[in-house]
Amino acid sequence: MTVRVLLISPAAGPALRAVRFDDDAPLDEAGLRRAREAAGALPRGTRAYTAPARGCRETAAALGLDAAPEPALRDLEVGRWRGRSLEEVAATEPQAVAAWLTDPGAAPHGGEPVTALIGRVGAWLDGQTSGAGGRVPVVAGPAVIRAATVHALGLPPEVFWRLDVAPLTLTELTGRAGRWNLRCGRPLQLSGPAPDSL
Repeated sequence: MTVRVLLISPAAGPALRAVRFDDDAPLDEAGLRRAREAAGALPRGTRAYTAPARGCRETAAALGLDAAPEPALRDLEVGRWRGRSLEEVAATEPQAVAAWLTDPGAAPHGGEPVTALIGRVGAWLDGQTSGAGGRVPVVAGPAVIRAATVHALGLPPEVFWRLDVAPLTLTELTGRAGRWNLRCGRPLQLSGPAPDSL
């Protein structure tokens, strides 16, 4: 059976706008409004999941998804950097930030290395091919979507930071028989193709 994992990035919230490491803050009204506007563009799924982060759960609800929280889809754990802006961390720990952005096995923040995130998300993703198939909408943070893409395509972990994931975009991974194909992200908006054309 073929499974289509529809990876949906959450709406932009205060942390993303401030280029700050997420501290599980809620979405603001602008982000919620954008997610509600995109709800009609999302194809129906056989089952749906969301990362445990509040912004992901709120986005899933605004999109009209009855999504089960999935711990394996939690965001990259950034340890002591959580809640701080990237600019602030870069000013106080420039070598640590440089190592983090160039070495996927580094975790200078005391959290999780990118390689561990890729392994965790990849194991979950591969588990989806043993089920009943169908469409599986998943609301997850950009780091999780990057990790899923790196794993699915067998890319070297070093490309992780070179993949951009914009808010409220859809990245589709189609899997069957141990092989994944990628349909790159596109905005969730009603002016695009009909939902059944996915």
